[in-house]
Amino acid sequence: MGRRTDGHLPLEDYAALGEGRSIALSGADGSIDWWCVPNMDSPPLFDRLLDAEQGGCFALTPDAPFTVERAYRRDSNVLETTFTTAQGRARIVESTNSGHAGRLPWAELARRVEGLEGTVRFELTMRPGRRGDTVNPYHSTIGRQTVFHVERVLGLFLHTEGVDHTWADEGVTGHVTVAAGERQVVAIVAGRDEPLVVPGIEEIDARIDVSDKEWRTWADGITYRGADRPGFIRSALALKLLLYSPSGAIAAAATTSLPEKIGGPKNYDYRYAWVRDAGYTIKAFLAAGAQAEAKAAFTWLLEQLRQVGSRVCYTLGGEKVPELRHWELPGYRRSQPVVTGNVATDQVQHGVYGDIFETASCFVESGNILDSASAELLSHLADRCADVWRTPDSGIWELEQAEHYTMSKISCWQALARAVELADGGQLPTTCRERWLRERDRIASWIEAHCWSEEKQAFVMFPGSDRLDASLTLAVRFGFDGVERLEKTLDAIDRELGAGPFHYRYSGADAEEGCFLACSFWMTEARAVMGDQRDARARLDDLTAALDRGVGIYPEMVDPDTGSFLGNLPQGLTHLAHIAALSALDQELRSAEGLPNPFPPSTTEPPV
Repeated sequence: MGRRTDGHLPLEDYAALGEGRSIALSGADGSIDWWCVPNMDSPPLFDRLLDAEQGGCFALTPDAPFTVERAYRRDSNVLETTFTTAQGRARIVESTNSGHAGRLPWAELARRVEGLEGTVRFELTMRPGRRGDTVNPYHSTIGRQTVFHVERVLGLFLHTEGVDHTWADEGVTGHVTVAAGERQVVAIVAGRDEPLVVPGIEEIDARIDVSDKEWRTWADGITYRGADRPGFIRSALALKLLLYSPSGAIAAAATTSLPEKIGGPKNYDYRYAWVRDAGYTIKAFLAAGAQAEAKAAFTWLLEQLRQVGSRVCYTLGGEKVPELRHWELPGYRRSQPVVTGNVATDQVQHGVYGDIFETASCFVESGNILDSASAELLSHLADRCADVWRTPDSGIWELEQAEHYTMSKISCWQALARAVELADGGQLPTTCRERWLRERDRIASWIEAHCWSEEKQAFVMFPGSDRLDASLTLAVRFGFDGVERLEKTLDAIDRELGAGPFHYRYSGADAEEGCFLACSFWMTEARAVMGDQRDARARLDDLTAALDRGVGIYPEMVDPDTGSFLGNLPQGLTHLAHIAALSALDQELRSAEGLPNPFPPSTTEPPV
């Protein structure tokens, strides 16, 4: 841990810091290599993650060979990293701070250096990035403060008196030395197009512990009490980082352009909000007992549907995702392209209908109520789904080739099944209820007639294909079909797409990307829901052990041969799938013990 190759750390060596607006990635060698200011989808202030030689960073690294241990504080997103050298031992405690009243109206990244034994000297570098040579940072004096400028970002480097440093336009260099019992603090306060507050360094230092207390208070409110509570809380805390508090949107991930295969071209910007992720997040927060976060995310989703219409994804502020732009940066381990924007926003994906209605159903099942405006909006969406389900789309995997993807048809079935249930429960108008019911049954019959392969003994990716699709594991959660065909489909996915404890997304994906972690957690969930508790538990244990390479932050993918992390991180969908698997295992255990299931899976089935 903490060793660079060609200037890059392994992705598993990063931990995430956040406060509900921005996320920083802190490396195991003491270098913060990614931080977008002031928002998750803003241009990066530090971008060494994508430009090892010239990128911006905020580094505190021992000036002698070291070993490192690191972990989050219990039930918190405050991080502790302990460095041991031949001369001593010291700990960095770091946080993107919040206050007693919640998120601060500025970005504040604080790093406390504590001496534990002997003496440790850290080399200090605070170097803003140049965004692929499109901006040139500089510093100036305003009043009594030295400030740095990066285009429209204005920032302060604040510190205690024992920090030796020198300013230049490129940033700050120096060193920090601590002996046993000593403490030094360095911090950055920054904003964009706004006046800048200059807090005292003692206030910033104290807010590290305030932030820790606020995280622990939030975690204490999580109602999950299963045997895997620590892992559940860690994933819930990762999702909380990705929840953009100004709007209630949930970012898919905190980064852009981290490769799905080293050297490969599948590099995407995930700092936007996908409808699919919003739906799964709401269910996860409901399972955790985090009603406020679930309501905020659902309200955000409904508002975007009203204002912008049904799209695959939105910006965190609710606008259309910008067009794709390529940046002149080397990329992580020379993997290109480096991009911002995402073409998925203009795709046709029928899965959004199922995601939206599953979200509404989960919200209502938790004892909540839909207002009339939301009910009308959802009714129109159900009508639209009933009209378009026979058309091809890009599918859940956002593929360029439009097909009649089986998972998309199941998602349309799911949407209309949930719409009927909501109408029967008085949550939606019943005017079109019979039409939704008939179209639901037609979709089920179409899937049975066209998407089942006798040769494969599985539902295939699309009619006429012999390819398999691991997302079909979600059909179990959605309550589709009977046990026999779904069990056979799961077995086929294991045989053809499995790689150790992991799974590829679909047939042929192994040539171009790593294994997709959410698929493996979905498989675990599906086995648990179908009653195979022992198999599901074994799968979860194997996955957890294979991913135990960092501090509990999961990426999008892994290399099944080496276990190395791949893709953007923290990846919301992975943590969502982890929570769903834990919830399913806990629910099945509760059922076996005769206890009530607070969040039952959907049970609607098509007619025989």
